[in-house]
Amino acid sequence: MAESMNKYETIFVIDSTKTEEEITALVEKFKSLIEKYGEIESIDEWGKRRLAYPINDLTEGYYVLVNFKANPDFPTELERVYGITDGIIRDIVVKREEA
Repeated sequence: MAESMNKYETIFVIDSTKTEEEITALVEKFKSLIEKYGEIESIDEWGKRRLAYPINDLTEGYYVLVNFKANPDFPTELERVYGITDGIIRDIVVKREEA
């Protein structure tokens, strides 16, 4: 399994109108999902930041950056779960090149 793992980076933005408990629950949800299918290298919670442009009338979001290793088919599933999760307003998953 480990031989076919690629390195990825994902940033997701949580609706900043959510409570602290809801934000923590969403971060934990995605942390455990990534751990289930891969290996987390680092998590960096940037916290509340101003959005570059309003999204659904929101001007702030709670940003979380995760670097992880996973099989090539996992990012598609991760993006699917982002898409159906209430409270996620933006997300991106990028494959990192080996340095």
